Amino acid sequence: MTAFDELMAFQRDTQALGQVAGRLGWDQETMMPRGAASQRGEEMAAIEAVLHARRADPRVAEWLAAAEAPDATGAAQLREIQRGYDRAVRVPADLAKQIARVTSEAQGKWAQARAAEDVAAFLPVLEEVVALKRAEGEALATDGSVYDAMVADYEHGTSSADIAALFDAMRPRLVNLRAQVLDRPAPKGLSGTFDVDKQMALTTTLAETFGYQMNHGRIDKAVHPFCSGSGLDVRVTTRTSAEDPFNCFYSTIHEVGHAAYEQNIDQAYLLTPLGRGVSMGVHESQSRIYENQLGRSRAFSGWLFEQMTETFGAFGIADAEGFYAAVNAVQDGYIRTEADELQYNLHVMLRFDLERALMSGDLQVADLEAAWNVRFAADFGYAVDKPSNGCLQDVHWSVGLFGYFPTYSLGNVYAGCLYQALRADVPGLDEQLAQGDTSAATTWLRDKLQRFGGLRSPVETITHAAGMAPSPEPLLAYLEEKFTRLYDL
Repeated sequence: MTAFDELMAFQRDTQALGQVAGRLGWDQETMMPRGAASQRGEEMAAIEAVLHARRADPRVAEWLAAAEAPDATGAAQLREIQRGYDRAVRVPADLAKQIARVTSEAQGKWAQARAAEDVAAFLPVLEEVVALKRAEGEALATDGSVYDAMVADYEHGTSSADIAALFDAMRPRLVNLRAQVLDRPAPKGLSGTFDVDKQMALTTTLAETFGYQMNHGRIDKAVHPFCSGSGLDVRVTTRTSAEDPFNCFYSTIHEVGHAAYEQNIDQAYLLTPLGRGVSMGVHESQSRIYENQLGRSRAFSGWLFEQMTETFGAFGIADAEGFYAAVNAVQDGYIRTEADELQYNLHVMLRFDLERALMSGDLQVADLEAAWNVRFAADFGYAVDKPSNGCLQDVHWSVGLFGYFPTYSLGNVYAGCLYQALRADVPGLDEQLAQGDTSAATTWLRDKLQRFGGLRSPVETITHAAGMAPSPEPLLAYLEEKFTRLYDL
């Protein structure tokens, strides 16, 4: 075997073990008995120790030095292996193991604190997570920016300064449009209750409608919906509310966007560094375009209106146009995952600023709840009513995902660029969506972006698919046109 062949064989086993670790995380959120949390922490720490040792194995450096790429794809594999190796050797093995243990335990403590509305019960373990992640960031930082090192884990090739400049450019137009919309009468909402078993049956139909391959996946419930896995085993979760079926349906469509990306990557990349989404921003572009530009479109929502009427009977909305307005209602709310398209990015910007401050030391964990509540009131104009609607609503910080939040808005920006190109390439899109047929759109996304996995950098991935470099202009123009028409501005 050549050095390249030996390296790829070694990587295949490493990637397979990473999938096993991911499955443990999935189980913890869906099936694991609550009393098993401390043991699961030890299990996660043990497998992380094995993974870290493989990722930082000196033989990887030797193989990289000797390997010759057989083609452009092989060169991309070597690039990603080198990037992963450079990261792994900077993080001490004991630190990687401790982060895995503590974040696994913190996840369970967060869920308990959230259910009990008890911020104080969560803060001690969050303090520990922040300290560990700051230590990791300091080990990784090459230019002194701890937070930039964290962002690079999820969106390599960008920086917190780039993101801050993007958000500063977006915020005024979003705030202005929101003010105009909230000055108009709110559309009528759903009424009644919606059987959760029927919700889950319809959510399976929705998943399959958007191309989710159930023979390589499954749908379960979790406190916080997520997607897990890649290749031949990609799982999604959702959540149900008897009063709000949109929570279930659009969470599912969102997570199916993630899942479709992973399921549609070229099988030649299976269990290699290229066999997964290239970044979380690009991943979010898929989930957001599935959920919003497609799932909340006038055309597709008309089809969903018919499906819901058949499933639940009358629910207080007379026709498809009223349903479209309800699906896209802009209204006060605390929860990021339930936020309308117009206000969603404002939720992300809040988290971006707070977590940057936590990592820099400008904000102490003990002051997080107060800082969140002050910022929320300033941005949204009303007070947080309880912790589960405030700083305890998201799972991310408990599991150490600092630097992740800004990728949600990057994904929205990327989705805007992709949707502009998609509409130009598929002129009959609305007619198909009105029939519940998403295949033209999902096939376009598969062929233009998803199948390439990690072959290109994030910016190159979007530029190749959309025919333009990432820009917030298509997203902002889309939002302004959509909500101007919806609210007759």
